[in-house]
Amino acid sequence: MSLDQTFLGRVYPPTEPYAVGREKIREFADAIGDENPVYRDAEAAKALGHPDVIAPPTFLMLLTLKADGQVVFDERLGLDFSRVVHRGQRFSYQRPVRADDLLTVLVKVAQLDTVDGNDVVTLQDEIRGATGELVCTATTTFVARADEAGDERTAGGRP
Repeated sequence: MSLDQTFLGRVYPPTEPYAVGREKIREFADAIGDENPVYRDAEAAKALGHPDVIAPPTFLMLLTLKADGQVVFDERLGLDFSRVVHRGQRFSYQRPVRADDLLTVLVKVAQLDTVDGNDVVTLQDEIRGATGELVCTATTTFVARADEAGDERTAGGRP
């Protein structure tokens, strides 16, 4: 099933605010094996000019993947989730994510393509702070592999 091109440029409602906690930052840093003290120690972060601990650059994946689900699971788009893989993600920061930030994500369908029979969806996420300031723009690309002969899955398949 091909992607519904009318989705190009569509903007989804912002997510509920996410409160960035020091413990969540530490847990994420532990999970990725990054021992940088600015992710754990407020004094180390302050020594580098930050008001508090900051999050690793990929921390926002916690928020963007959930927000992107609004698009990926929107059956009207025609994306077969049973075939989706995460192709890539880029972050463009205006400032680091800090403990006690209250962030929301606004998702826009930036590009819809078909490459070698594979559906490719590129999303642009605006991550904003409590006052509406832009903290980061993330670009995420998903690929839904082309149907294989004899595969019994149907479009829109969700685990």
